Amino acid sequence: MYLVQVLLPLADNDGNEFPEDALHGIQAELHKLFGGLTAYTRAPAKGSWTHGGAEHKDDIVVIEVMAETLDKNWWRKFRMHLEEFLHQKKVVIRAQKIIAL
Repeated sequence: MYLVQVLLPLADNDGNEFPEDALHGIQAELHKLFGGLTAYTRAPAKGSWTHGGAEHKDDIVVIEVMAETLDKNWWRKFRMHLEEFLHQKKVVIRAQKIIAL
Protein backbone atom coordinates (compact mmCIF):
# COMPACT_ATOMS: atom_id res chain seq x y z
CA MET A 1 0.00 0.00 0.00
CA TYR A 2 1.14 3.54 -0.74
CA LEU A 3 0.50 6.95 0.75
CA VAL A 4 0.49 9.57 -2.00
CA GLN A 5 0.76 13.23 -1.06
CA VAL A 6 -0.14 16.08 -3.40
CA LEU A 7 1.19 19.50 -2.38
CA LEU A 8 -1.18 22.05 -3.88
CA PRO A 9 -0.46 25.78 -3.91
CA LEU A 10 -3.32 28.05 -2.88
CA ALA A 11 -2.34 30.83 -5.30
CA ASP A 12 -0.73 31.28 -8.68
CA ASN A 13 2.77 32.67 -9.19
CA ASP A 14 1.44 36.25 -9.05
CA GLY A 15 -0.20 35.65 -5.66
CA ASN A 16 -3.77 35.42 -6.98
CA GLU A 17 -5.67 32.86 -4.94
CA PHE A 18 -7.27 30.00 -6.82
CA PRO A 19 -11.06 29.79 -6.64
CA GLU A 20 -12.16 27.41 -3.91
CA ASP A 21 -14.09 25.30 -6.40
CA ALA A 22 -10.88 24.60 -8.37
CA LEU A 23 -9.22 22.99 -5.36
CA HIS A 24 -12.44 21.25 -4.36
CA GLY A 25 -12.66 19.81 -7.88
CA ILE A 26 -9.18 18.30 -7.54
CA GLN A 27 -10.14 16.82 -4.17
CA ALA A 28 -13.40 15.44 -5.58
CA GLU A 29 -11.57 13.75 -8.45
CA LEU A 30 -9.08 12.07 -6.11
CA HIS A 31 -11.86 11.06 -3.70
CA LYS A 32 -13.80 9.43 -6.52
CA LEU A 33 -10.76 7.56 -7.84
CA PHE A 34 -9.34 6.39 -4.51
CA GLY A 35 -12.43 6.14 -2.31
CA GLY A 36 -11.35 8.82 0.14
CA LEU A 37 -8.66 11.30 1.06
CA THR A 38 -7.32 13.51 3.80
CA ALA A 39 -6.85 17.21 3.08
CA TYR A 40 -4.89 19.37 5.50
CA THR A 41 -6.62 22.68 4.87
CA ARG A 42 -7.09 24.44 8.21
CA ALA A 43 -3.61 25.89 8.54
CA PRO A 44 -1.86 26.04 5.19
CA ALA A 45 1.71 24.82 5.18
CA LYS A 46 4.40 27.25 4.11
CA GLY A 47 6.68 26.22 1.27
CA SER A 48 9.83 28.02 0.21
CA TRP A 49 12.55 27.35 -2.35
CA THR A 50 15.26 29.16 -4.27
CA HIS A 51 15.18 29.32 -8.05
CA GLY A 52 17.35 31.51 -10.25
CA GLY A 53 18.87 33.17 -7.20
CA ALA A 54 15.48 34.34 -5.88
CA GLU A 55 13.55 32.95 -2.94
CA HIS A 56 9.94 31.95 -3.61
CA LYS A 57 7.18 31.13 -1.11
CA ASP A 58 3.82 29.37 -1.31
CA ASP A 59 0.96 28.59 0.99
CA ILE A 60 -0.02 25.00 0.27
CA VAL A 61 -2.47 22.35 1.30
CA VAL A 62 -1.48 18.72 1.46
CA ILE A 63 -3.86 16.12 0.10
CA GLU A 64 -3.21 12.47 0.93
CA VAL A 65 -4.67 9.35 -0.61
CA MET A 66 -3.93 5.70 0.07
CA ALA A 67 -3.57 3.40 -2.92
CA GLU A 68 -3.07 -0.35 -3.14
CA THR A 69 -0.69 0.05 -6.08
CA LEU A 70 1.35 2.94 -7.43
CA ASP A 71 0.70 3.75 -11.08
CA LYS A 72 3.64 6.12 -11.67
CA ASN A 73 2.55 6.90 -15.22
CA TRP A 74 -0.95 7.96 -14.10
CA TRP A 75 0.46 10.14 -11.31
CA ARG A 76 2.98 11.74 -13.69
CA LYS A 77 0.15 12.65 -16.09
CA PHE A 78 -1.97 13.93 -13.19
CA ARG A 79 0.96 16.10 -12.00
CA MET A 80 1.41 17.54 -15.50
CA HIS A 81 -2.34 18.26 -15.67
CA LEU A 82 -2.18 20.09 -12.33
CA GLU A 83 0.85 22.10 -13.43
CA GLU A 84 -1.01 23.26 -16.53
CA PHE A 85 -4.33 23.82 -14.75
CA LEU A 86 -2.73 25.77 -11.88
CA HIS A 87 -0.09 27.50 -14.04
CA GLN A 88 2.78 26.11 -11.98
CA LYS A 89 6.30 25.19 -13.04
CA LYS A 90 6.21 22.22 -10.68
CA VAL A 91 3.60 20.56 -8.48
CA VAL A 92 5.06 18.12 -5.98
CA ILE A 93 3.46 14.69 -5.75
CA ARG A 94 5.30 12.17 -3.63
CA ALA A 95 4.62 8.63 -2.53
CA GLN A 96 5.86 6.30 0.13
CA LYS A 97 5.23 2.67 0.75
CA ILE A 98 3.28 2.10 3.96
CA ILE A 99 2.10 -0.75 6.10
CA ALA A 100 -1.49 -0.24 7.24
CA LEU A 101 -1.84 -1.49 10.81
